[in-house]
Amino acid sequence: MNLAELRVRYNFQALTDLISPPISSELRQAAVLIAFTQVDNDTHLILTRRPMHLRSHPGQISFPGGKVEKSDINDIATALREAEEEIALKISNVDVLGQHPKYKTFTGFEITPVFGIVKQSFVPELDPGEVDYLFTIPLTFLLDKRNRKHYLYRRHGTQHTVHFIQYKHHMIWGATAAIIEQLCQQITQ
Repeated sequence: MNLAELRVRYNFQALTDLISPPISSELRQAAVLIAFTQVDNDTHLILTRRPMHLRSHPGQISFPGGKVEKSDINDIATALREAEEEIALKISNVDVLGQHPKYKTFTGFEITPVFGIVKQSFVPELDPGEVDYLFTIPLTFLLDKRNRKHYLYRRHGTQHTVHFIQYKHHMIWGATAAIIEQLCQQITQ
């Protein structure tokens, strides 16, 4: 699936409808950029691996993104700012398509996935304080249901579904895999 087909198949919200709901004081607010990029003639997603020295989610595969700052005007601004800081993807090089509803984690985060297409290829420059590694994964691989697994997990007496995706030597799980699951379900409907 190329980027033009993705635009047609995925029913993103119109940008005029992207008014974020009020921020919950109980959960830490974050936004991530689900960046689609063209690799040869295939659409890929950009993913990163968090360094092991981080206190929160060390070594996990994630999307570029992070905590909402008071200076961010909305969740889209957060996702774009974080992507520029973490991997040097310029804000002006992203065509924002829309966003999914906030995703709540049992670790205390409320994450807004922001979707965008990288307009022109770029050379990533990783912030070693936030990103250890960057790679892309073909959307066609993700759309194949056989590559997406989920298991039930119990924490503090509550049952949660935890998603997993094994891609080469990368184990993608948790919120990142759950957001990918939502994306794939919407594209294939």
